[in-house]
Amino acid sequence: MNNADLADKLTGDHGVSKADARKLVDGVFAAIADAAASGEEISLSGFGKFKVKASPAREGRNPSTGETIKIAASKKLTFAPAKAVKDKLNA
Repeated sequence: MNNADLADKLTGDHGVSKADARKLVDGVFAAIADAAASGEEISLSGFGKFKVKASPAREGRNPSTGETIKIAASKKLTFAPAKAVKDKLNA
């Protein structure tokens, strides 16, 4: 499922126009991205939590040459599904 599929689902289920549904979907994802960029935890009741996780700088190896390289510190967005979602997945 992609953004357009999600907008189509909203159009069918709630009777909004396709353009309005696409704006809503894009708005939700933009709000999640903005909150994550500012370091906030995003908790969607019944769906799950998005959290920002910091990965420290570390040393790694180039697999083709075996040379040691430095891997920069970065932030990653993780998702932990709610119990209801886990139950649906394992039903």
